[in-house]
Amino acid sequence: MKPEKFSEIQEAIRQEKLDGWLFCNFRHRDPLADEILGINPENFNSRRWFYAVPAEGEAQCILHFIEPNVLGAGSEAKPGKVHIYSGREELLGILRLLGGKKWGCHFSPSITAISFLDAGTAALLEEAGLELVSAAGLIQRFKGLLDSARIESHERAACHLYEIVDLAWSEVRRAFDQGRPLYEDDIQRFMTEEISKRGLVADHPPIIAAGCNTGNPHHVTERKLFAVNDVIQFDVFAKEAVPGGIFADISWAGVYGHSAPPEVEKAFSALIEAREGALKLISEELEAGRRPMGADVDQRTRQILTDHGYAGAICHRTGHGIDTEVHGSGVNMDSVEFPDSRVLLDGSCFSLEPGIYFKHFGMRTEIDVYIKNGKATVSGKERQFKLLLC
Repeated sequence: MKPEKFSEIQEAIRQEKLDGWLFCNFRHRDPLADEILGINPENFNSRRWFYAVPAEGEAQCILHFIEPNVLGAGSEAKPGKVHIYSGREELLGILRLLGGKKWGCHFSPSITAISFLDAGTAALLEEAGLELVSAAGLIQRFKGLLDSARIESHERAACHLYEIVDLAWSEVRRAFDQGRPLYEDDIQRFMTEEISKRGLVADHPPIIAAGCNTGNPHHVTERKLFAVNDVIQFDVFAKEAVPGGIFADISWAGVYGHSAPPEVEKAFSALIEAREGALKLISEELEAGRRPMGADVDQRTRQILTDHGYAGAICHRTGHGIDTEVHGSGVNMDSVEFPDSRVLLDGSCFSLEPGIYFKHFGMRTEIDVYIKNGKATVSGKERQFKLLLC
């Protein structure tokens, strides 16, 4: 680990006013620990290891006798004093050296995506006298905040996705004009090929839904024929295929026809108002020198949709953090599913994607936003304000 990375970890600990950050793993069950410390997930790991980084001073490496190099060897070893154990009581004795202090660990009662500390290990640590608190704020500061170079990577990916949506809808319009059969997976395949051609990668194909399938936000694209007046939902996400590439994630909605049914227009209008209301709240709070919580943004969005009579049609949060993963480690716009009280710091990158869903159709509109120099910026090209039509 480079000295500057170690210093960044310690600075994050001080910012969160904790005594230290405790990393631990067993059989690579915690991918965040591996990623942050630069540990190859393919390396063999059959015993628990701990890496305790204090706010000030030397780290403590706690390793099993038969796996002394799990944190690296020689010049590649993580900095710190090494402690070797072989049995539980010996391990407990070493851990007691960390007792009486407040340690950030990878768990959260509300944010499932960062909860990797198992109950057994937590009980062991508490038996040793450690005070355990959630490392949610640490993870956000270290992994969930983008510097200028990573924001640029995110912006490039977003611009590509907007172009791909434009091209894909042109394909939809051509099929409609020609009376040619068109299926969900035709457009999914088209988008996937465009993503690959542009040097982008994703961990899942784009979601393309038509008609009643749009009522499921995580619909698995199938061989479904587009029909006249079907609502069409595009959800596409990708990042540059380079180390440290940052995802972009956007969703657009349209109708397979020359006009939209009134109930669809009404629902879409409410979604646009909710999305823009969320963005307005963030901007106004930042301009006033305040940092809104993710939960605040979600509450504003829900209130707008509720005022329009759609309270029963909301089935997911307003947005999620974005970084090297499409559902990243930063702040989520969420007050209900995984309530997030973390605040939007400079470098935060996240989606705003209010959605409403019914039995016969559903839709969402999604943009990405990042915070830079105390201001909220929408990624990529101009966001959607009108339904896509043929």
